[in-house]
Formats: sequence, structure tokens, C-alpha cells
Amino acid sequence: METRTAFAPAGPAARREFDAIVVGGGHNGLTAGALLARAGLSVLVAERREIIGGCCVTEEIAPGCRASTTSYIASMLRPEVIRELELGRHGLRMVACEPAVQVALEDGSVLADWNDEDRTAAEIGRFSPADARAFRAASAELRRQAAALQPLLTRLPPDTRAGGWRGLAGLAGLGWALRGVRGRDLPGLTRLLTGSLGDFIDARFTSPQARALLLANNLYGKHGGPYQPGTLIGLVFHLLSGGEQEVQGFFGHVLGGMGAISGAIAAAGREHGMAVRTSAEVSQILVRGGRAAGVVLAGGEELAAPVVLSGADPKRTFLGLVEAAELPEEFRAAVAGIKMDGPCAKVNLVLDAEPQVTGMPADAGPARRALFTLPPEAAVADACYDQAKRGELAGAGELFVDCVVASNTDDSLAPPGRHVMTCFVQYVPYRLAGSTWDKERDVLGDRVLERIARFAPNVPGAVVARQVLTPADLEQAYGLTEGNIFHGDIRPDQLFHMRPVPGWARYATPVPGLYLCGAGAHPGGGVTGAPGYNAARRVLADARRDGRAGRAGRGGARLRSAR
Repeated sequence: METRTAFAPAGPAARREFDAIVVGGGHNGLTAGALLARAGLSVLVAERREIIGGCCVTEEIAPGCRASTTSYIASMLRPEVIRELELGRHGLRMVACEPAVQVALEDGSVLADWNDEDRTAAEIGRFSPADARAFRAASAELRRQAAALQPLLTRLPPDTRAGGWRGLAGLAGLGWALRGVRGRDLPGLTRLLTGSLGDFIDARFTSPQARALLLANNLYGKHGGPYQPGTLIGLVFHLLSGGEQEVQGFFGHVLGGMGAISGAIAAAGREHGMAVRTSAEVSQILVRGGRAAGVVLAGGEELAAPVVLSGADPKRTFLGLVEAAELPEEFRAAVAGIKMDGPCAKVNLVLDAEPQVTGMPADAGPARRALFTLPPEAAVADACYDQAKRGELAGAGELFVDCVVASNTDDSLAPPGRHVMTCFVQYVPYRLAGSTWDKERDVLGDRVLERIARFAPNVPGAVVARQVLTPADLEQAYGLTEGNIFHGDIRPDQLFHMRPVPGWARYATPVPGLYLCGAGAHPGGGVTGAPGYNAARRVLADARRDGRAGRAGRGGARLRSAR
């Protein structure tokens, strides 16, 4: 749903002092705020846009037609968030994608990755029985690795600044979390963290159809072509559990669009007294006496709180909202060095005819017709990334385009005779060489349509509305520094105890009372709610430790304590 909240001058939001203020009403900020409100704190969420949700929104892109303009599939929304905030009771409805992934290929064939592994293997077997066997073996290995890494999602990374018994205790806790890892698993985990997706595919699969299916499940929005070290981890990210039932590798269509997730979280928070204020851009995080003291809004209004949580990315938070004198110089330098420059874009379309994908089975139902991915060959994708690094916009044949016809599974998104299709696109440069995105925006939109036309020829002629969101648009409209959808690239040196920067991976920051709760914190991007969930637990644990808990100390017991 499209969630709009008008600020009324009376009621909880009219207060000028709170126990906690959250900067940014994205789904992570809302999660942190809702959990703190549930624990008994007075909480205000300040959102600069006129709607809540950040990049987890549903917006009208043509009269009567609504799209998940940025994030578009729910794949790893944490079960803890769903259950503890009772999101189902607040209107959240998700339908499993079936198939989870589907590729349309140059040879006119369509290959699906079903939630039933036997069914997927049978489909691959049509092209290569050997690849079907390789798929089963690879799937079993990757699922084991995902299960081993799963406990780390909602666990505080070790404190790398701690020494003595405290440091040892943190390492011991990490060892306990990874107790399911056996010696035979270590080579696979090492390869997972350092290897390339392209090498993994080359070593195991021979048919172009199976290779395309594996390539299509790479980590979307990540830097690096398929042959770059560290790209293999994308396969396991998509096998982490999600949804209320903790299904491994869950992909879901959200009824009402992705904004329904943000709307449900906000409703849960409001039930416990959380105030949400939109059109309230935070221009400064106040620091007084060496600790967080509140925020200043763009209009000059000051709001006080001893705890501030930022859902903005690390660069926006620490280099833009906090005065330089309040942070150690080496910390600011480390934040400035975070790899960002987002490599992706979105193209959202309203069509007057459903896409007719070449090779789609005649008996395919609406759910199967709702999604198709157009991956180039691995070597072509690698070359496309190299072009993006040079600031060049690749040709239509080189772009990776992931298409979801959301209206096929949710007719509330468009009136009869209209179809809403969102297209995720990579690799594109944040900084164009010799041009600007204002000049190249329509060029990108045209190339995406040209790419789609090779596989669904009727689409270009069916377009009645088009929205192109370049990396620059993602930065300007949605507050994503350098257009990075993950608030910092997902790469081994920017994960877990290294996220956002070494020594500060446990949500607290060098400013006491200031916490990071967005995707720039562990475990990173995607619509998981995990950074917000973990940050709220850290705030409550610190309050109990410092004897400042009050009502939070009693209500906070309902949250699993931060470890």
C-alpha cells in the first residue's frame, strides 16, 4: 500500500522530547522504532519524504497504477520481525514466488527454478542430465552453507576493539553461533567468501540454460562482474531464510506492493505509541557534552532525545549529519572509504498488454508469467561491469534485466487492461564519463526496452507510462548516497565485523547515544529488517547496562537480548 502520514500538531508527534528519535522512515528505521516503542520508549520516526518506507515503498506511477518503485521482491524479511511485531495482524500478506527465479534465453527457451528442487532438476535435465545432477549437488552444498551462516544475521558481530576476557567472550560467542560448521565445511565457506560466481558456474555446469539460471540468482546490486572475487556469496544470500515460516530461499510477492511491509511495521509501532512524522528532513544530529542529544529538522526545529538511531547510510550519517569535530578523524576517513557508487537502476512500466515471453509454456499460470530474468552470458556481464567502471553505459544486449509483472499476482496494483512491470537493471555507472544522467536517462530506458523486446516482442508497443530511476535518481529521490541500494557494497571486506567500518560493527558509534540502524550496518541490504531489529536490541541492552532502562527495561525483556 502507499502509506502517507500527515503530521498533526496535537498528539504524541507534537512533543519536542522523546526517549529515542529515528532518522529515516525506511523499513529498518521503522522496525527499530516499533521495537523500541513496544519496549516502552517514547519514539519519533522522522522521514524526509512525504511517505514512509524509504526504498520499501509502493507509489503511483500512472493514474490508478502503483508499483514497488525500488525494492520489489521480499526475499529475506526476518521471521523475528514478522512475529514480534505481528505484521500479519497489521495487514502484511506475502505470496511465495512460484517459480522463485525464471530465465528467458536467446534460444527461445524458458527455464524455471521452482521451490520444489526435484522439479527444477527435471527442467534442467531437459537440457543436460549432467547439469541436473550438478544442480542437486550444488544446491545441497549451498543450503548447508546458508544454514551455517544463518545465525549470524541477528547476532552482534564481535567487538574487534575489545581486549582481555571481553574480547575472548565475543570470539567464544561467535564460535558457539557457528557450532554447526564442521571441518569439511571450511573449504566451501572459504570459497564462498572469496570465490567468483563465474568460476563456480564454469566448474560445474556446461549447458547455457543451467548456467544462465545460476547466473540469474547472483546478488543483485553488488559490485563486480561474475568473475570478480567475492561474487559467489550472492548465491547463498538468496538461500537465507525469510518469511514467517523461516523458509530457506523464500521469495515473495507482497500484496499491495513492498510499501505494505513498511505500512505494517509502522502500524505495529503506532499501536505502541510510536510517532511518525513525514516531510521532516533531519539536517543535523545534535551532539552535546559528547553524546547524542536529538536532531535539527531542515526548517530549524530542534527535537530532543538521549538516543538517536540513524537509518540513513553511513556516509550520509557521519559525513553529513554529524559535525566533523564530534567524530574521530580516523573514523570519518574510514567511512569516506566505504565502497558505494551503486551499479544499478530501475525502470518501472505501465503496459496495456501483458508481456508475451517467447518460449513461455502455453499452460503457464499468472504466477509463472509474473517474473522473468534476462541475464547475459557471464563473460558479457563481466564486460558490462568493466564498462560501468569506466563510466560507460552498456548496449542493450549486455544489460542484466530482472522483470516482475507484479499485477499478475496482485490485481489491486492496476485497473483492468493495465499491467505493472518493474525492471531491475545492472550494470550501470553512478558517474557517467562525458555525460550526465539527465541526458542519458531516456537512453537507458530505451535500451532496457530494446533488451526486453528480444524476449517479449510486444512490450515496447504496450508501454503507456515509463519511470526510469538512474543511480543519480536513487540518490536524489530516495536518499541513497551514490545510488547504492545496500548503503555500502556487499563484499567480504564490508561485511559482518567490517560493516560499516572495522571496530564499529555493533550499531553503536563513536558518539554515545547515537546508533546506526540501516542497511549500512550488519547484516547489510535487502528488505530484511535485521539491521533495525539488531540495533533496537543493542539500544535496550545498553539502557539496561547503564541503568537508564525505566519502562524499556521491563518491556525490553520481550526482545531477545543482544549478545
